[in-house]
Amino acid sequence: MSFRIQPAAPARPNRCQLFGPGSRPAIFEKMAGSAADVINLDLEDSVAPSDKDSARDNIIQAIGDIDWGNKTLSVRINGLDTPYWYRDVVELLEKASDRLDQIMIPKVGCAADLYAVDALVTAVERAKGRTKPIKFEVIIESAAGIAHVEEIAAGSPRLEAMSLGAADFAASMGMATTGIGGTQENYYMLREGEKHWSDPWHWAQAAIVAACRTHGVLPVDGPFGDFSDDEGYRAQALRSATLGMVGKWAIHPKQVALANEVFTPSEAAVTEAREILAAMEAAKAKGEGATVYKGRLVDIASIKQAEVIVKQSEMIAGH
Repeated sequence: MSFRIQPAAPARPNRCQLFGPGSRPAIFEKMAGSAADVINLDLEDSVAPSDKDSARDNIIQAIGDIDWGNKTLSVRINGLDTPYWYRDVVELLEKASDRLDQIMIPKVGCAADLYAVDALVTAVERAKGRTKPIKFEVIIESAAGIAHVEEIAAGSPRLEAMSLGAADFAASMGMATTGIGGTQENYYMLREGEKHWSDPWHWAQAAIVAACRTHGVLPVDGPFGDFSDDEGYRAQALRSATLGMVGKWAIHPKQVALANEVFTPSEAAVTEAREILAAMEAAKAKGEGATVYKGRLVDIASIKQAEVIVKQSEMIAGH
């Protein structure tokens, strides 16, 4: 193992990120009352160009007026290829209260994109005397983004999370699909006449998880477009959790419970993890580096796996 210790990701619940357009302030109170860990108020794709200014004003007012509880409060700004993003940053930091936790930066293609936003954020914070540093989340949703994913993960000390934006990612890659996440009809293997569907998002998710874990950033799965398909959402969320992602977006309120269900360690999983830790403690007391638990070998690496589950459970319970 490298002598450079893998940094820990931020210790915050991030099981579900609920999105809502800034042009619909009537839903903000409901979002605040939801069970989502992160609220993403949107200025980008869900807001028409003619509504950008009013949506920004709506969000600025809501940040200070609404009780967001202990949720992470984030605003998705417009992309750096638009004429809107600089005004998003400047007005949010000049006018919004300190309750704002995070800015989500879409369509990040390289570390220089993060540098640009960081420079502007830092200048406004200093000019306005803001004492609470704004954190960043980025969305990987282009060929450039996935090609430069590790440098992006290391691109700013403000960076706390990274998501996969499946729709724009698919378009940038030239993928032959209009689906947003989930199983794709034509992405299958054939064995003895039977179709077996695999996951076209797997490799991108794995790349994001590796980059994030290397640099102490939370890896998050993005949207699942068919909000009428609960089982499809659950299946993708389970795959993401198994790969090491900590949560998933909800583009519809009904998806919040599904995400929380999948990314909250079950009572059985926590019990087993605690039993593994106890079994290893007993083994170490005997001078042994491994032992047998329920018919399978557990060792030092098993401790690390079990600790992840226990710490996640304790963090969620204590938040």
